[in-house]
Amino acid sequence: MTKFFSALFILLMLIQLIRPLGLPGLRRRGDFWKLAVFAFVVFGLTILIRP
Repeated sequence: MTKFFSALFILLMLIQLIRPLGLPGLRRRGDFWKLAVFAFVVFGLTILIRP
């Protein structure tokens, strides 16, 4: 499941670079790094929660 979310976040970052998603905070192409930070936090929480 983690590999699926990794691929999903990479795909979202590529889409953001090509054409901005238009979500609040993601209106410019240069905002793709925010998706990377969000993914890093999500995977960090996953590691902490997992036994």
